Parts: sequence; structure tokens; C-alpha cells
Amino acid sequence: MSSDLQTENGVATPLTLALQPINASASLRDQAYAMLRQAIADADIYQSKDEIRLDERLLSETLGVSRTPVREAMTLLEQEGFLRMVPRRGIYIVRKSKREIVEMIQMWAALESMAARLATLHATDTEIARLRHMFDNFRDTTPAEHIAEYSDANIAFHQAIVELSKSQIILETIKNIFIHVRAIRRLTISQSDRASRSIVDHLRIIEALEQRDTELAERLVRQHSLDLADFVEANCDFLD
Repeated sequence: MSSDLQTENGVATPLTLALQPINASASLRDQAYAMLRQAIADADIYQSKDEIRLDERLLSETLGVSRTPVREAMTLLEQEGFLRMVPRRGIYIVRKSKREIVEMIQMWAALESMAARLATLHATDTEIARLRHMFDNFRDTTPAEHIAEYSDANIAFHQAIVELSKSQIILETIKNIFIHVRAIRRLTISQSDRASRSIVDHLRIIEALEQRDTELAERLVRQHSLDLADFVEANCDFLD
């Protein structure tokens, strides 16, 4: 389904999220929560400055359940800061300001760099080797020629580094900022030749991990994300 936001007479129309009917054998609320959260993560929530409204009735129909589990799932998402419910107006996806995004990326830099440090200590050679294969499709081409595919690989790479830390605390701490940082990475990767510079950074990070160079891996990962924070600060005025 399309996730494009459309406006009609200046009023935001509901966003159609990519959803499928859920399995009634498990908790309907939990499944609705997981699917809605993933769908929000996959949506380009920063492509437009217009507010992004969700339609509870449409979500219920798409998921194939009553409104009760959908409403319960959205309450959980509101508590986590992903949705806000405005009386008599509707339900909206929460988007962050530029300052909040920059601070989130800075937090990501701290957590992912520690994850890289831990990965040099705890990840196996086989697990680290898998990082190189994430970019096999770009060996004979440039990332800019396949920007959508590279964007997905880029996001998967950063998530993989966090997972290689084998730190459940880092994974739990970082997951709630991941939706916003992921959306910004997707949005900015095609700008100012960032994709080409990104893949160079990634290969240097992989080499440091392979060599078990703890200090270098930590420093490279931190700087890579801080560079994104600086780029957002300097270029993403549309977030204000």
C-alpha cells in the first residue's frame, strides 16, 4: 500500500500504512502493536512537513480486527512517544524537531559506538564477515545508482552493529530512537553524495571490526553518526 501523504484543502488526509491482516491465534493487541510500530518505522514520516494522521477505522479494516485492539495498540504507541491523540481531531504520528533529531543522532552515536566496541570483543569472525556481504550488490556500481536498495543496506548495517554488541540493554535503549534515526538516514542518504561517502566509512568500520581494533572501531562508528548529526543541523531546515 502507498504511504504517500496527501493533503486536501490544506488538511492532512490519513496516511495509509503497509499492513496485513493479523493472526487471531495470538494477542490481537500485541500483534496490532507490532505491525503498527513496524509500519510507522517503514513509512517516510519526514518526507513532508504536513501532519500525518492515521485513520482508526481504516487501520481496523486493514488488520481485519475490531477497533478495540487497534485502539489499545495505539495507546501503547502513544505512551512510547510515537503517536499523539488529539481530541476531536484524530491520531497523528509524532515527528521530531530538527533539534530533537540531532540529539537523537548524537545519542545513537554514543550507543552504536559502544556497540562497535563490544562487537570487537564478543562477535565471532563469521558474524563480522556478514557485514561485508551487505554491500555485495554495490561492488560493481555506485550506491547512487541504486539509492533505495543502498538505503536499506545502510540501515541494516547500523542495526547489525548494535546486534553484534550482544548487549540487550543497548538494544532495548536504542530501539525507540531507531524509528526516527532510520527515517532521517533514509531521507538524507541521497543528498550531497552521502551514499558514496557512507560506503567508504562502512568499509573502514568493517576493517576495524575484523582487526579487533576496539578503539578505532568505536571512534569510526561514533564519527560516522556525528557527521550525520552535523549534516542534519546544517541542511535539514525543513524539520523546523
